[in-house]
Amino acid sequence: MTFEAIDAWWWPYLFILIGGALATDIWRFLGVFLAGGIAEDSDILVLVRCVATALVAAVIANLIVFPSGALADTPAALRVGAALSGFGAYLVLGRSVLLSIVVAEAVLLAGIFLL
Repeated sequence: MTFEAIDAWWWPYLFILIGGALATDIWRFLGVFLAGGIAEDSDILVLVRCVATALVAAVIANLIVFPSGALADTPAALRVGAALSGFGAYLVLGRSVLLSIVVAEAVLLAGIFLL
């Protein structure tokens, strides 16, 4: 079975959906199954949370320092300022991730439209 196996408009979407599900969902289900009996404050889960947080921070830093696409057209100071405003909003607005993302996006969009 290949990407070009079926000549229908819906086949690429189904192919991507199945490929994405097989590549990611199995690990999520396995993680839930294996972590079910582990205490939430155990050393292994603290390590897993630390690694996951570090990976997210690395992706964000990579987007700020080495942007691609439309983000590459924005000044570095704007990208850094939007990230700092999002972090500040996270601390001030009750550690809400959703609100901090909205604030950072608003600062970034305002900077893009005003420049």
